[in-house]
Amino acid sequence: MKNISVSVFINILFALVISLLFTALFLFISVDKEQQKHKEVNRYKQISNFLLSTAKLNRTKEDLESFYSTFNLRAVSYNEQQLLSLTKGKVIFESNSLYGRLQIFTLSKNKYISLQRYGDFNLIVQDKESHDTNMQTIILATILISILFIFLYIGIYQKLAPLKKLHKQIEEFANGNMNIKITQKSNDEIGKIAQSFDNALHHIRTLLESKNLFMRNMMHELKTPITRGRIAIEMVEDGTSKDVLIRAFERMNELIAELAHVERLTTQGFQPQIQEVKINKIIKDSIALLLCNSKKITIQTENELLATDQKLLTLAIKNLLDNALKYSEDEKASIITRPSNIKVLSKGKSLEHPLNYYLEPFTQEEKRNAGFGLGLYIVNNIAERLSYSLNYYHKNGYNIFELQEETRLF
Repeated sequence: MKNISVSVFINILFALVISLLFTALFLFISVDKEQQKHKEVNRYKQISNFLLSTAKLNRTKEDLESFYSTFNLRAVSYNEQQLLSLTKGKVIFESNSLYGRLQIFTLSKNKYISLQRYGDFNLIVQDKESHDTNMQTIILATILISILFIFLYIGIYQKLAPLKKLHKQIEEFANGNMNIKITQKSNDEIGKIAQSFDNALHHIRTLLESKNLFMRNMMHELKTPITRGRIAIEMVEDGTSKDVLIRAFERMNELIAELAHVERLTTQGFQPQIQEVKINKIIKDSIALLLCNSKKITIQTENELLATDQKLLTLAIKNLLDNALKYSEDEKASIITRPSNIKVLSKGKSLEHPLNYYLEPFTQEEKRNAGFGLGLYIVNNIAERLSYSLNYYHKNGYNIFELQEETRLF
């Protein structure tokens, strides 16, 4: 029951209630019909016994009329009796007693009681008693209750309608639409939830804008002194100190570039630019970004044609190869591609922590190693954008990082 939506639960609940209502109605009608039939038979027997047992008594007209009035009967005239005798009605009950024979038949929605005393007496009377009063009352009550449940059902759905709208707006926000404005205004619980969510959206937008502004300002402010310092160093005489300073400024530039990639990838509105490209082209560009000896990298590929964002996938493979070379025991790495996955291998010990640990920014296996701990964080973000999953396992002395293709959403 926990996984059933509110609307489905309400539909099931009302369907169950309506089913129980009509089942109870059916059972009640069946029982009522039996009881009504039993009462009718007893009544007809009482009428027939009275009339047949007193047929030879000289009852006055007033006595008969009083009897007919009491039992709601109408005496049928002689001519009408002759006509009824010639017309075949539908017999619904027959009975024999010590006094004679009783037969009840219907004709044109009217009920008639035919009495025959053995040998010398025949009588037909019309039954004017209505036996449908209970049935009509039951049906009317059922209709009224059904209408009440229908109005209740509609009322509940109208009350829940804002919740469905709020759910759609939350989904839009989760998909990157930061300009969602919650318009639901009411004093009930749903209205309060909508207002709280709207306040949270405003707070998140403010934080993201502040973060983006801070990142851009910081990168801009750092670029200027780094550039000036780099120019100033060129005026210094060659030596160990100069090399150290050059490398320091280069590392600062690398850090700014890494932060720029992070800021770009984590922007909610960012969308990859999908195009068809050969995997060999992506690998070649990735190695070029590394600025390393390409002989250290072994490539096994069928030159597959991929539909992907070339720049993003190039950056992801570049970071995987960079990590592989940094932590490889023999300073070599391999890349193997298939239509559905890309693997980067390097010889070395298994990672000390689960993969999730390294997917956080500024985490790495050995702090003394060059790098800022942003490589796998960037790779994982790119993988999510391109509908890949990033996997890791250790096999036969090799660390293997794999980009496994998933169902594409674009």
